[in-house]
Amino acid sequence: MNEYMDTLRLRVDLENMGSEASQRALDLAAAILQRGGTVALPTETVYGLGTNALNAEAVAAIFTAKERPGWDPLIVHVADEAMLARIISEIPETARLLIRAFWPGPLTLLLPRSQAVPDAVTAGRPLVGVRMPGHPVALEVIRRAGVPVAAPSANRFGHTSPTTAEHVLNDLDGRIDAVVDAGPTAFGVESTVLDPNPSPMIVYRPGAITLDQIRTVAGPVEMFVERESLAVEPRESLPSPGVGLRHYAPRARLILVEAGEGQKNTDLASQLYMEAVIFSRERVGVMLPYGLPGEQTVAESRDHFEDVAEIFWWGNWSEPEVLAQRLFAGLRQLDAAGCSVIVCPVPPDGGIGAAIRDRLRKAAWKDNPKA
Repeated sequence: MNEYMDTLRLRVDLENMGSEASQRALDLAAAILQRGGTVALPTETVYGLGTNALNAEAVAAIFTAKERPGWDPLIVHVADEAMLARIISEIPETARLLIRAFWPGPLTLLLPRSQAVPDAVTAGRPLVGVRMPGHPVALEVIRRAGVPVAAPSANRFGHTSPTTAEHVLNDLDGRIDAVVDAGPTAFGVESTVLDPNPSPMIVYRPGAITLDQIRTVAGPVEMFVERESLAVEPRESLPSPGVGLRHYAPRARLILVEAGEGQKNTDLASQLYMEAVIFSRERVGVMLPYGLPGEQTVAESRDHFEDVAEIFWWGNWSEPEVLAQRLFAGLRQLDAAGCSVIVCPVPPDGGIGAAIRDRLRKAAWKDNPKA
């Protein structure tokens, strides 16, 4: 690890990006990227730790700051088509359809890399993950820097992803040059990662852009099935960013709760409560949504849960977009409260629920490989 550095907190007002203070922050962030420094940027998904993707030494600094292994590839962010052309050698027709439909936005495409891309970015693989972020601050900083920006999530490797600048500083203060603070992110889970080259196409990581949306625009698509061998340090580089069975983990042990086999989720609140009781000799946290199925079976559920656990009020169970946006913030808050166990219900599959389930499964893997 490099010696300690002063991490700047550069504030940008999303409601007034044209203000003098916001303009200074944008210019300084871009200048740091141009000289090969590291800057955490807000995107519409999570905060990413960015640097010049074409500068091998700068890319190495990301791996050092995050303590990220070299077998895990990065995603490169671009601001326009000219920047995209610098890092890829060709665009398949399916990719063109997807770019027109979903960029700027939370979709990463694996495309044939150009010779300008350092091996470290792709972990030596022939495809590079690339997307155009849909956040005005990220886009503007990249545009001003004039270079494509490699930017994995701005947290220590394997830790819970950051959705605020404060989360970034909790993990990386003193390890990076700056963080651009533009408030909390909108989606709260990382981008969908898609390989559009084979048929059917392969989603390596689910996100806000769903399989149904991809299928409607560009044809057949299927989910990548991870092997348990990916949970330990692999013998070769991973095929895509976001692959690997242990990610997004809080310090606390994470216990996932689904309705029992053959049931209809009607007693999920009761199951969640019973799990909290089982671990009540420890400091227990609960990711508790409003309107959880079976809530009526737990009389005065708020009081019942608060008697045995620290509560993070997660959002409405019927609004999975809100659950996604608040997921990592909740896990971090319960960690900060000193919980040694976190009990969490698992939303139904489908839509962004698939992304939430993916993140929870990977966050819980270290304690329950069958989660």
